[in-house]
Amino acid sequence: MQNIVILAGNIGQAPEARTTQGGTKITHFTLATSRPRLSEDRAVRDEHGYRVMDTEWHRITCFNGLGKSVAENCEKGMKVLVQGRIHYTKWTDAAGVDRYGCEIIAEKVDFLSRPKATEGDAPELVDRDDEIPF
Repeated sequence: MQNIVILAGNIGQAPEARTTQGGTKITHFTLATSRPRLSEDRAVRDEHGYRVMDTEWHRITCFNGLGKSVAENCEKGMKVLVQGRIHYTKWTDAAGVDRYGCEIIAEKVDFLSRPKATEGDAPELVDRDDEIPF
C-alpha cells in the first residue's frame, strides 16, 4: 500500500521557514494546480473564447535540508513539481470544535522555472563556442 502524491503547479505564497525548539527546520508554502472546467466532457469557455480553469490550493510542508533549499530558492509564482505524501490532521479548537486539515509532506521538490530576476540583476553571459558540435 502506498500514499504517493505528485503535484505540478505554481507557488502561491512565498515559502515561510521556521525552526522548532528541537532544531527541525520546517518550510511551508502553498501550491496552485489548475485544470480546465469540463461540461459534458468538453472544456467550458468564457465570453472571450478562453478556457475556464478550476484552481485548487494545496498546503505543502518540507523538512530540514529540503525545506532549506525551497526557502532559499523558491518564490511566489515559480513552477515546481512536488512529490510526497498526503497527511491528515485533526485537532480541537478553543471552542471545543473538532477541526480537520490536509497537507502534503514533500519528499522531493523539483524547480521547473527560475525565480524572476530582480531589478539590477544582469543576465549571465556565457561563452558557448565550445558547445558547438562541429
